[in-house]
Amino acid sequence: MSLLELQGVEARYGQVKALHGVSLAVSEGEIAAVLGANGAGKTTTLRAISGTVRRAGEIVFSGHRLDRLGPEAVARLGVAHVPEGRGTFMELTVWENLRLGAYIRRNGSFKADTERIFKLFPRLAERREQQAGTLSGGEQQMLALGRALMMRPRLLLLDEPSLGLAPLVVREIFRILGELNEQDGLTVLVVEQNASIALAAAHRAFVLETGRVVVEGESAELREHPTVRKSYLGY
Repeated sequence: MSLLELQGVEARYGQVKALHGVSLAVSEGEIAAVLGANGAGKTTTLRAISGTVRRAGEIVFSGHRLDRLGPEAVARLGVAHVPEGRGTFMELTVWENLRLGAYIRRNGSFKADTERIFKLFPRLAERREQQAGTLSGGEQQMLALGRALMMRPRLLLLDEPSLGLAPLVVREIFRILGELNEQDGLTVLVVEQNASIALAAAHRAFVLETGRVVVEGESAELREHPTVRKSYLGY
C-alpha cells in the first residue's frame, strides 16, 4: 500500500516551471531514491511534498492531501524534510538543534529520544554542547538527520545527503538509514546524485529528466537499465 502518492504534480519558481507532471508512489516501509541530472527537478519534488514551493496536482500522504497544506501542517502529519545543505542552526548547540527537532511533538520523552539519536550518532554525543557551525560537514549532516528523526516521522525526505562528504561518512549515513528502515519501518525518499550508493540502499528508484519521471522500477532492475547504466553508473 502506498504511503505517499504524487499524481501530475507541477511546481514553479516564479514564471519558471520546474515540474511538469511528476507521478510516483512510495510504499510504507520502503526506501525510494530519486535520481537525475542537475536541474531535473529532484529537489523541487521534495519541496513540493513538504510544501516549501508552489505546486499543483495531487499529493497524498497516508490519506491526507498535502498539496493543500503548508510546511508546518505537512510536518505535523509526520513528514520530515532534510534539505540540501543540511539547514542546521549554526549558532545553536547540537543539543539545542535536536530540541528544535521535537518542537511539533506533544508526546514522548525528549530525553529518551535524544539518547537514541546519540546512540545512532556517537559523535554528536561527544559534541552535544558544541555549536553546530563548528562541526565538520559529516557531523552537520548527522545533526540534520538527528534533528529530523526527533520528530518521529513516518516519512523522511532526504536531499543529497552525500554532497561534499567523504565516502566513509556517506557509507555510514546510508548504513544508519538502512538500519532505521529495517528496524523501525521508517519510509525514506532520498534524492541522491551518487546513483551507485542510492540504488544499493533503495528498494525502488525513479529517474527524473526535465521535471518528469522517465524511468522507474525496482533498484535491481534499474542497475541493469541501459540508460541508467550509461548516464548514472558509468558502465
